[in-house]
Amino acid sequence: MKMDNHSGIIWRKYLQIREVNIFIALIFMVIIMSAVSPYFLKQDNIFNVLRGMSTIGIMAIGQTMVIITGGIDLSVGSLMAVSSMLTARLITVHSQNALFAVICGLSFGLLLGMVSGLIITRFKINPFITTLGMLSIGRGLTYLLATGIKGSVASNIPMQNDSIIFLGSGYLGPVPFSVILLLFLVILATIFLKRTVPGRYIYAVGSNERSARLSGVPVNKVRVFVYAISGFFCAMAGIILTGRLSTAATNIGIGNELDVIAAVVIGGASLQGGEGTVTGAIIGATIMAIVRNAFVLLHIPNHFQTITIGVVIVLAVGLDQLLKGKLKKI
Repeated sequence: MKMDNHSGIIWRKYLQIREVNIFIALIFMVIIMSAVSPYFLKQDNIFNVLRGMSTIGIMAIGQTMVIITGGIDLSVGSLMAVSSMLTARLITVHSQNALFAVICGLSFGLLLGMVSGLIITRFKINPFITTLGMLSIGRGLTYLLATGIKGSVASNIPMQNDSIIFLGSGYLGPVPFSVILLLFLVILATIFLKRTVPGRYIYAVGSNERSARLSGVPVNKVRVFVYAISGFFCAMAGIILTGRLSTAATNIGIGNELDVIAAVVIGGASLQGGEGTVTGAIIGATIMAIVRNAFVLLHIPNHFQTITIGVVIVLAVGLDQLLKGKLKKI
């Protein structure tokens, strides 16, 4: 009997970890999809799902840090687009070295994210409004870079550089390179958040900003940092996607802010701040990728995708809160 009680306590302890609940949901989805579609577990399909998820996952890393601080970044899709467009223009139109162009693209994404952070901290403008404005600014800059001031150049810029194409479409053995890069970034970001002082500062700001200030945490610098790093990861995802498509398009990233925020929320992050992990966000991104893949395999009309994602977000948050409430009573 004591052993059963001890096992029950351990089981309840694990269930209180949000990532465990989300991972269980992911396992159930895999089981269901493998039962209803014989193509789901084929290697090509699995790697296509993971490769498609990788760019959302990379952006979700930065968004996780933003949401942990109690903020939100609606500009991720636009920063993704403008950074990739700048990189493509430098390589294709101005014949710049690929490494130089990538550095410029990543730096530009970081810069725009930093601008959002500075506006939020210096002028005390709500993150929702600030990043909504940056969403529009970033998309406008994307069109400007694509078409020029007169708007006479084609809106899409082809990407023929082999190195960039490898980032998006290359493989290391049977595994897409973008998936390997995502795993590396997840490990790096997890260590950063859990094992470093700046990472603990991010959680402290989201948990209680006033206490963090009194404890000597540089709150404003932390906020600027998370928005800057979010812009950096958006730029990286945009360059990877441009390599996959072999084109920098003006419509890249439209609607991705919903996917990225949904991945982070489904992964267990609290929109109130102070909670969330990169691992959970990646699990959330994987769940969303499987949902989208299910629509393709089951021939369900695409317009139901957005509805389903909204339902999944509400259920994920609602069930998690319900489970936490019940466990506290046990």
